[in-house]
Amino acid sequence: MENQNSNLLTYFVRILRPGTLLAGILLYTLGVGIANYLGETINWSVFGTGLSLVLILLVSCFLLKALYDLPAADPSRSQHKARESSTGPEVPENLTRTTLLPVAFSALTVGAVLTVILYSQGAVTPPTMVILGAAFVAAMIYAIPPYRLVYSGYGELIEAILLASFIPALAYSFQSGELHRLLAMLTFPLMALYLAMRLAGSLPGYMQDIKDERSTLMVRLGWQRGMNLHNLLILFAYLLLGLAAVLGLPWSLTWPGLLTLPLGIFQIWQMAQISAGASPRWRVLTLTALAVFGFTAYLLAFALWTG
Repeated sequence: MENQNSNLLTYFVRILRPGTLLAGILLYTLGVGIANYLGETINWSVFGTGLSLVLILLVSCFLLKALYDLPAADPSRSQHKARESSTGPEVPENLTRTTLLPVAFSALTVGAVLTVILYSQGAVTPPTMVILGAAFVAAMIYAIPPYRLVYSGYGELIEAILLASFIPALAYSFQSGELHRLLAMLTFPLMALYLAMRLAGSLPGYMQDIKDERSTLMVRLGWQRGMNLHNLLILFAYLLLGLAAVLGLPWSLTWPGLLTLPLGIFQIWQMAQISAGASPRWRVLTLTALAVFGFTAYLLAFALWTG
């Protein structure tokens, strides 16, 4: 029994993707940082409620994805277990859709309650409702049928939009009730870096994903085009930051984002070496990709809160 509980806990930790939740917290803080930079008075009660709502949205998305990863009705689940163990967390024997469904619905219910609380706090305006609705739709089409884009080759793109665009926009609009051009200037480069990070992270499991018929973006594009897109996305991210500076992004916000450019170039160099046939160092590539995205988001958020 103790071993089963341990397996169940491990399974839930893995499907809830703590790293992605941390990224959501960082990007939410960046969005509120934009409000702080522009002179808005930060409502800390709204900050906490909004952050809770964003995290619940992500948790609901991941729970629903895990729900439909489970077979509809297969007591033995031997084929499913083999697939899961090679590409994701192994499913505990006592977990079924029937037991996971109430957990997912409970998370959605908590999200609805938090939305009502935000409305009562005066944080929900028409622009906020549009973004929140778009974020909810993105999470649903990512996770559940009939679209279920997570395994379509477009799942990583939905993740990038949800995390790096919608979450900062929600965070800012909860505080200000509107949108601002700084959101696009700062989040579009982060979207490109996040997508590049996901491409780099999917490359080590490329052959296994093909074997298991899991259509990641890298699989959909093919390894060569996927590597080329990875490199272009990194260059595009820093080009967008430079273009934003030309269009009026203050230098105090531009240069912190450019500090990770050497790491970005190193990431491109690693991918080029792998493409040329060099022995891959997957761990170094993955850590570099995480660092480029994570440090860029952190440095931009830090500049917003201290500027």
